[in-house]
Amino acid sequence: MKILEVVKKQSRGCKPTEPLIFEKHVEHVVGVDLPPLDVQETKVPSGLAGGCKTLPSFGQHDVMAHYTHLSDRNFSVDGNFYPLGSCTMKHNPRVNEWGAALPGFACLHPLQDEDTIQGALRLLYETRTMLEEIAGLHEVSLQPAAGAHGEFTALKVIRAYFADHGQSERTVVLAADTAHGTNPASCTMCGASVQTVKTVDGQTDLEHLKEVIESVGAENIAAFMITNPSTAGLFDANIKEIADIMHEAGAKLYLDGANMNALLGRVRPGDFGADAMHYNTHKTFSTPHGGGGPGSGPIAVTEELAPYLPVPQVMMADDGSFYLDRDREKTIGKVRSFIGQFGVLVRCWAYISACGPNGLRNVSETAVLNANYIAAKLCGRYSMPFFDPKNGKFCAHEFVTVPQDLLDKGVTLIDITKRMIDYGVHPPTMHWPIHDCLMVEPTETESKAALDSFIDVMLQIADEISSEIELVIKAPLESDIARADEVAAARKPIIAFK
Repeated sequence: MKILEVVKKQSRGCKPTEPLIFEKHVEHVVGVDLPPLDVQETKVPSGLAGGCKTLPSFGQHDVMAHYTHLSDRNFSVDGNFYPLGSCTMKHNPRVNEWGAALPGFACLHPLQDEDTIQGALRLLYETRTMLEEIAGLHEVSLQPAAGAHGEFTALKVIRAYFADHGQSERTVVLAADTAHGTNPASCTMCGASVQTVKTVDGQTDLEHLKEVIESVGAENIAAFMITNPSTAGLFDANIKEIADIMHEAGAKLYLDGANMNALLGRVRPGDFGADAMHYNTHKTFSTPHGGGGPGSGPIAVTEELAPYLPVPQVMMADDGSFYLDRDREKTIGKVRSFIGQFGVLVRCWAYISACGPNGLRNVSETAVLNANYIAAKLCGRYSMPFFDPKNGKFCAHEFVTVPQDLLDKGVTLIDITKRMIDYGVHPPTMHWPIHDCLMVEPTETESKAALDSFIDVMLQIADEISSEIELVIKAPLESDIARADEVAAARKPIIAFK
């Protein structure tokens, strides 16, 4: 258990409590030196001044030290193992940050003339063409600001297509029972109703799919939204047949691209019949995410859907220059300001360019290998409903465990995940796609040593449940605060500082 001992030594519990910055207030200390006033002083009207709390007095270095100490207490992709299933919390190479921060990119104004931003337009054009090739689809729009926004935009494009072809009655969208919650939400925002399609052992139930189509009426169905590999961490081997069934019904197949990290360089969604899809570039192509952003959710579509993509679209002229095409007759219009999440797309371009075709394939192969390695090491202690290598059942980039044998000993899933915090591991996704499950996605950027450390932690927790259950029930014991009441925090938040 040497790796585990190292993890325990790095525990956050030995750090002293950090006082609030207001408690560190030092009278008459000034942290900012301003030049002498060279204009007439104008007092702020009392009606505009408000009644905010007096800010603390603090030296510059002390301010920096205070917030650095606080940041050290955070879980982060840079500092911890972060196996958050379906989120692909991978390492973000710092060269991407360097590229995005170059003054020629960072200091641009979105309303500059096109002839002054040719470098930026070229980057956007190359990004969309690379994403087109990876998807195996005709054209990409970079406008959507995140994955869910990409879903919304693609559904609007599909709706516009059917309206243009005299089939406005197609307002029903199908979604698997393992779908991301954003799928039905996006449908509702587009004015579509949702019908659920069952899965069996993580695979789409083809017979139920046909039954749903028959009961709803093929003429009323717009699309089937499917995540492949699924949230259960399984590649749906029937995806081509699913596409054929949808196309026979006159509907479209939409791929939720949240799990593209398992497909890069191996499978192109357009080749198995997808008509539209979105990328989470902030996941698959390494841009750091969380805490509300940043994000980017480009969509890729077939040639027949391309005329309805949002504007503006970045294009290359015959002379090799680049411009923004705002004049598309059938476009759904704008879905956000300007031309997309530019800084995120710079990082995306840098990541894809650095990897190249072989590197992208290595990304997906390593991500799948890492997930299967952990699952194989843990399956003797943590039940795996969809993982059975002896019978040829492997996972893709993530796996689901339902540790019922451990739960039957008197702990809850919350207890297990809180104990993981003590060992410096961010808890994985819980209770989805099935109840009492953990969904683990290690990504390709974790070393074997990091994977082995995580395996040791999980086996140690299993041992503690059998011999020292109180350690798990009372966890976390080593964190800066005791177990938080998440329900109370959500329902009765205290949104003030003292």
